[in-house]
Amino acid sequence: MNKSVVIASLLTVVLASACTTQDAYTGEQKSSNATKGAVVGAIAGAAVGAATAGKKDRDKSILTGAAAGAAVGGGVGYYMDKQEEKLRARLQGTGVQVKRDGNKLTLIMPGNITFDTGKSRIKSSFIPVLNSVADVLKEFKKTIIKVDGHTDSVGDAQYNQELSESRAAAVADYLISRQVARGRVHTAGFGERYPIASNATAAGREQNRRVELSLEPSE
Repeated sequence: MNKSVVIASLLTVVLASACTTQDAYTGEQKSSNATKGAVVGAIAGAAVGAATAGKKDRDKSILTGAAAGAAVGGGVGYYMDKQEEKLRARLQGTGVQVKRDGNKLTLIMPGNITFDTGKSRIKSSFIPVLNSVADVLKEFKKTIIKVDGHTDSVGDAQYNQELSESRAAAVADYLISRQVARGRVHTAGFGERYPIASNATAAGREQNRRVELSLEPSE
């Protein structure tokens, strides 16, 4: 292994070990998403530095590229870490699930707590929950928000499609009414096309009737 590879390897090890956090729910130590992002950024930056430098400046370019990549990757990861932390704290016990996939956050809002059967008017009991979501979204302005509506397979497919669109629009409109910038919010309805459980059971259909908010970095 040459000197350049050793430098890059040592840098990623340092980054990986520097930032661990304790999972609030399991108590386990784990690498934060900021750290994971920094490591990925460092590796990518080092690769770019190695590919673009001449022989004389190769080591220096790898270090420079790795450092720049780590700063970018870690910054986005840290930003999403803090947003996730606040959402989990505000939504604990509400029935809304918070899922994380890389730098994407998804809030899954079951239909039984958000809307009455066959309706697209938000339940008054769910308004405080949406207010909590809006408060966090206003604080973390560097995310794009996609609101997707989904239904079960009971009834006419066209009706389900329209209902999913109306429910997504209702949630989006409410967030906008709470001063979440309109330009950040996008909506789509998918009807019964993307179930997450079996439509053969009542429990499965209940899971499929949902609105999902996907939050991704805008930068």
